Amino acid sequence: MSLVVSAGVHPFYLQAGKGFSISKPKGYKICPRAALVEATPRVNGSPSSTSIQVLATDRAEELKAEARALARAADASVYSPLLLAKKYGSRPVKAVKRTLEILVALGTFALKLFLDQKNGTLDQNKRKRAAELRTIFTRLGPTFIKLGQGLSTRPDLCPPEYLEELAQLQDALPTFPDADAFSCIETELGMPLESIFSSISPTPIAAASLGQVYKARLKYSGKTVAVKVQRPGIEEAIGLDFYLIRGLGFFINKYVDIITTDAVALIDEFASRVYQELNYVQEGQNARKFKMLYADKEDILVPDIFWNYTSGKVLTMEWVDGVKLNEQAAIERQGLKLLDLVTTGIQCSLRQLLEYGYFHADPHPGNLLATPEGKLAFLDFGMMSETPEEARFAIIGHVVHMVNRDYEAMARDYYALDFLSADVDVSPIVPALRDFFDDALSYTVSELNFKTLVDGLGSVLYQYPFNVPPYYALILRSLTVLEGLALYADPNFKVLAASYPYFAKRLLTDPNPYLRDALIELLFKDGRFRWNRLENLLVQGSKDRDFSAKDALQPVLKLLLGPDGEELRTLVIKEAVRVTEAVTLCTFVDTYNSVPSFMRSLIFNGNGALAMSTAELQSMMELRDQVFRIWGLLRSSENFDPALLQPILQILQQPEARSLGGRVVGGITQRLAARLLQQVLQMPMAPTSSLSALDTR
Repeated sequence: MSLVVSAGVHPFYLQAGKGFSISKPKGYKICPRAALVEATPRVNGSPSSTSIQVLATDRAEELKAEARALARAADASVYSPLLLAKKYGSRPVKAVKRTLEILVALGTFALKLFLDQKNGTLDQNKRKRAAELRTIFTRLGPTFIKLGQGLSTRPDLCPPEYLEELAQLQDALPTFPDADAFSCIETELGMPLESIFSSISPTPIAAASLGQVYKARLKYSGKTVAVKVQRPGIEEAIGLDFYLIRGLGFFINKYVDIITTDAVALIDEFASRVYQELNYVQEGQNARKFKMLYADKEDILVPDIFWNYTSGKVLTMEWVDGVKLNEQAAIERQGLKLLDLVTTGIQCSLRQLLEYGYFHADPHPGNLLATPEGKLAFLDFGMMSETPEEARFAIIGHVVHMVNRDYEAMARDYYALDFLSADVDVSPIVPALRDFFDDALSYTVSELNFKTLVDGLGSVLYQYPFNVPPYYALILRSLTVLEGLALYADPNFKVLAASYPYFAKRLLTDPNPYLRDALIELLFKDGRFRWNRLENLLVQGSKDRDFSAKDALQPVLKLLLGPDGEELRTLVIKEAVRVTEAVTLCTFVDTYNSVPSFMRSLIFNGNGALAMSTAELQSMMELRDQVFRIWGLLRSSENFDPALLQPILQILQQPEARSLGGRVVGGITQRLAARLLQQVLQMPMAPTSSLSALDTR
């Protein structure tokens, strides 16, 4: 099975070779430059100086080819509301005709909604009306198909039923004449078709709203490629539609109170993204950047771009063989597991969102491909988006606040996430968050369904003056799509459970101050250290392939001993005393229990080893065992080496560390002295000997 890469085009599969000659073409030859790269010698497993020189030359030639492609796309259209208003404002007949077409379709739909509301059946018919709207958007053409797909990621604008229906929109339109497509290729690239390709499929193998795709073989190298050609007149069609839709946006802003988001700004942003998809050189650059950032993982594949045969309206890209991610049976026939591929997709999506912030904004199943080698191929790079740096850390902090059920902090997070303007009072939102998450979080992370979480949160967003940034809505859609795919293979799969190792690793290893504060907030509560939380983080974080015990230890110590760590040092001193006491006394109890009974009575004169309740002793035993388990988790880390602790020992030699150690020893001495006095006097331990008395500053 084969799949073609295309922006704005939902690829589909053909039998290998259908409509395409796969025999070696006449005059087939290997590119000399490619052969030279393959034949370069290696010295001790590393590229030789000759190899490096060849690769540098290869990269220089690629940059020149890209520059020529940019020159060919110099006149690519850019979205400009002013230019559209000037162009179509002087063509009223055309504008009125298209307006009537749109109004009849949408007006009929609006009338049905009005009647539903009048008859009290609005909620009852919500699913039915959502399906009708999806059909209307499909009939109105490419602009409205794109608009429907965009709305499917906006929980602040649409109820959940509409989100689900609009998410089903597929770019599937009639093809345009092949003669027009081949003429476009020759015009854009300035060469006759036969000088570029040794063979090309006589008809397109995929068609959608913005273009259609052919399978071809390059004449100079014999490589199989996907050639995407832009639909003729597409700029004219979407330009007129966006001009009219923008006018509707002004009307909505002025008269429709139920929609709190700035409709005009939303339309402008969406139109800009669609226009970017029309520039195929920009898509090629997007693919190159995506590959540079994320294809370092061996299980991720991003196709290469052939710049010499790319322009603003023609994109030539490496052909990728494989199976769409929503075709489980075909995937399993290749000996692959869908859940493994979905987990790879989730991890890559989290890296896109939270590490580099540059992510694929159209991750529907047709753009994710399982290759025969078991790699996950990302396709279609026409629509990309970015997460602001501040928001990347705020999202992780938001997850921590959710786990802690700190709904006031969750509400405040929406400022950093740019959901709310600074003048909005979040206090009315807190009860709504509490009502939803108290119920949702009654499940464990491994039981929590991501789609349920998104739908519930979407209902909250829909009721309050939220303005959901595109990056957030798109990543929610991405993870929801991946979970939906996984549910085909395993009804019990939960995307949050698969995501948790990544969040745990970031919290434990990232030295960013925001995340360090989030980790402290997660681990400490009411002045006590929650060892169960640390153990769980280590268990989950160790499941991430990039987890390192070294990275988890050193940033914490640097924070602890830093100039801003006094408050943390106080908490750590108290906890260190508690742990040391537990280890010492439990070891003593274990030793006592190993002594024969007749010797115990001689040594302790029949009074028992310690004047301590069974519950208190059991609590200490649990604490000791938990600390030992955590140490075992650190030691079992794949790259753990006792030598890694040497930098920690250097840190502990600093004056702040020696002072910290002295305070811990002093606290332990006080605790054990109190225990000894209690043993001698056989009287209950005074409450005043609590950990709060150990602050010796």
